Order: sequence, then C-alpha cells, then structure tokens
Amino acid sequence: MKVPVEVSARHVHLSEKDIKKLFGDNHNLTHKRDLSQPGQFLCEERVEVVGAKGSFGSVAILGPARNQTQFEISLTDSRKLGITPFIRESGDLEGTPGCILRGPNGEAQIESGVIIAKRHIHMHTSDAEKLGAQNGQICKVKIDAKERSLIFDDVVIRVSDKFALAMHIDTDEGNAVNWAIGVLGSVIL
Repeated sequence: MKVPVEVSARHVHLSEKDIKKLFGDNHNLTHKRDLSQPGQFLCEERVEVVGAKGSFGSVAILGPARNQTQFEISLTDSRKLGITPFIRESGDLEGTPGCILRGPNGEAQIESGVIIAKRHIHMHTSDAEKLGAQNGQICKVKIDAKERSLIFDDVVIRVSDKFALAMHIDTDEGNAVNWAIGVLGSVIL
C-alpha cells in the first residue's frame, strides 16, 4: 500500500485553559486552513515557546483544543531549546518535560507535554482492512526519494474512522529523505 508522507513541523496543541491564559478568557482559536486529518486545522494564532537554553517565536498552533497542552518538536529543535523530550505517540504525555508558552495575553507554564512525535500512519478503518493492519501495529515504510531513499522502521499504525490516510514524520526525518510534497511511502508489514 502506498501512503502520502507529510512532514509535521514543530507545533502546539492547546488546552482550553491555556488558550485563555495565552489569548484571553473569551478567545476562540481562529481557523486558518484545514489539515489533512478531518477536523484538524492550522490556526491564525501563534505562540512563543521557551526552554532552558533558547526559544522559538511564532510557533504554529493546531486546533481544535485538546484536553492537555502538547508541544511537538524534532530532536534538532530540542537541542536549541535545552529540553530532553521522549519519543512518544501523541497524547502520551505522562512524565514528559514541560516548557513555557507565551502569548499576547500572558504565559502558561506547562509541567509536561513536550514530545518528539513517534512516526506514525493515520489510517482509516477501510484502509486498515485492505492492508490487513491493526491499530497500534508497528510496520516499516520505504520511501523512494531522490538520492536519499530510506526505510523507516518502528512506524506505528493508528486506525480510526476519523482518520485520512497519511504518514507523519518530523522535520529531521523529512530532511533525511529529501522530502518534497507528493512523496509516497510503501507500507511493509
């Protein structure tokens, strides 16, 4: 099975509580454009993220709001910030490091929630059935890229009726395969 490969750059998912701290009590995130996953969107708003050694300004926020604030970065990003995150699936935040977020209305100290997202494939239930894959299954994905073909191991398959087929890798992984829009990967079970 061929799967579209998308690079997920550093971004923040905010809780309602932190939206209020950063942007004001009555603020709602502003939809800028849809993302490939149904119901997910890029927001107009941006935040500054501060770590022990450095910061990133104008970090993208993805909506809608989540139960817990989460900041997803690459290993290269973590070195600049002075944060040592774990590689985790989205939402698996227990015991992870935190950071400071700054918005136009104030700041939020998040005690945990900084991760390097484990590379994964979002797969609709019908795609999983065609492939014979299960939610949580680990696979490999071969990417044929100009002068930088590569097989990614330890790719988790995430299955839901709410997902659209797409593999997500971070910017370091994207650079490793000379990623460009339209790159496809071949799933190997």
